[in-house]
Amino acid sequence: MKSIQAVLFDYGMVLSAPPDPAAWERMLQISGFDEKTLHGGYWAPRHAYDRGDLTGLAYWQQVAAAGGTSFTPEQVDGLIETDVALWTRINAPMVAWAQQLQRAGIRTGILSNIGDAMTDGLLNKLDWLQNFHHCVWSYRLHLAKPEPAIYQAAADGLETAPMNILFLDDKLENVQAAHESGMQAIQYRDHDSFEREMIEQGFSSLLHPGTVSTR
Repeated sequence: MKSIQAVLFDYGMVLSAPPDPAAWERMLQISGFDEKTLHGGYWAPRHAYDRGDLTGLAYWQQVAAAGGTSFTPEQVDGLIETDVALWTRINAPMVAWAQQLQRAGIRTGILSNIGDAMTDGLLNKLDWLQNFHHCVWSYRLHLAKPEPAIYQAAADGLETAPMNILFLDDKLENVQAAHESGMQAIQYRDHDSFEREMIEQGFSSLLHPGTVSTR
């Protein structure tokens, strides 16, 4: 096992908590869709949005078209704002741990599949995101996990060899792609199982980092 010099976090469902049900209800109200229509329309073009193949405006136009309608500019603005709210409930234990790593001098990064309007919303709302050494927001590269090149971009941004990076993501396919890129990686399901796996894989010292930098 190689030493860890940087920890790379997914954002959604790792640094953030599960989607906010109240925000989803507001999205149903704004769109005028039923649950099935909004769920299908929301997810079908999501990867293209995250990859930067669609802008936020184009994405919501596709969501509207999937429901056989169009949205007004006011609806689009409201949906974008509510989409940000959907994903900004914080996974407090994980954010606190990331901040401990930062105080200990360990490099931290974010590698997130996310679109342009969502990124702007997160950065405007969550000032602690600025404390990460390097963030890869997928739309800016027109790449998305699990494409291999996006992992190399994250390693380059962290100025750390892939073998010395620990990557955390809730999706197994993204964890497997990280392993294939040369990183060490753990699938994040919940915080208790994450801490157990960290100990099992020999990373227990990272869970309570001191003040001595590893670089």
